[in-house]
This record gives sequence, structure tokens and C-alpha cells, in this order.
Amino acid sequence: MSGVRVDRWLWAARFFKTRSLAKTAVEGGKVHVDDQRTKPAKELRIGQVLTIRKGILLQTVIVDALSEQRGPATVAQTLYTETPESIELREISVSRRRMERAGLTVPSGRPNKKDRRALTQLKSLDQDWHNEDE
Repeated sequence: MSGVRVDRWLWAARFFKTRSLAKTAVEGGKVHVDDQRTKPAKELRIGQVLTIRKGILLQTVIVDALSEQRGPATVAQTLYTETPESIELREISVSRRRMERAGLTVPSGRPNKKDRRALTQLKSLDQDWHNEDE
């Protein structure tokens, strides 16, 4: 097998649930092969780098094997290797979303006077609560 269509490979590697979703993503510019926009019928070869955007998630993978058939997830994971940079960015994104869902935000800069007062008040409440336990 010299090459496989990009949309078929994305479907076989389980990046998309159906081949038509994979085709739509490629046509919409969500998938790049070697940092270039591509078409669904483009032949994919071993060693090429794919950049796949699904929502806010961006994955960069290297093609290790080719397949036209969708198999079990364990087999699909052997078709590619995710780059370490992609894994790190994905983990950072997941942790940031988890913090935001919990109501926490990363401060943009130094706290102003109001923020410092709120922090002091919070610390004093914590201190009072801790002293009641003793």
C-alpha cells in the first residue's frame, strides 16, 4: 500500500466518527498535512505530519502506519504518534479548562488595591476558622 486517502486514514485512526465528518473537516481546513491545507483525496504516506483541529483542541501527529479499515481503538493508536509538544499543549489546555470550570482564573497581572483587600479578608476568615477548631 503506497498511500491512503487522508479522510479514510483519519476515520480509520478514530479521529472522526464517520468518514463524512473527516471529509468535512479536511475540506474546512481543520486538517493540514505537512503544514499545508489539503483535500480529502490526497494520498497520505508514512512519516507525514498531520495537524488536526477539533474545536479548541489542536493535535499534531506523525503517521506511523496506513490503514483503510477502521478497527479497534488499540489498533488505531498504533497508526500514529502524537508529538511531545502536542501532548504538553493538550494537557495545559485541559487543566486550564478544568480551572475555569471550577471558577478559578489565572491573574493577568499584579493585584490592585481592591484585590489585595479581598485577599486579606479571605486570609483573615481562614485564620478565624482555623482558630475555632483549636
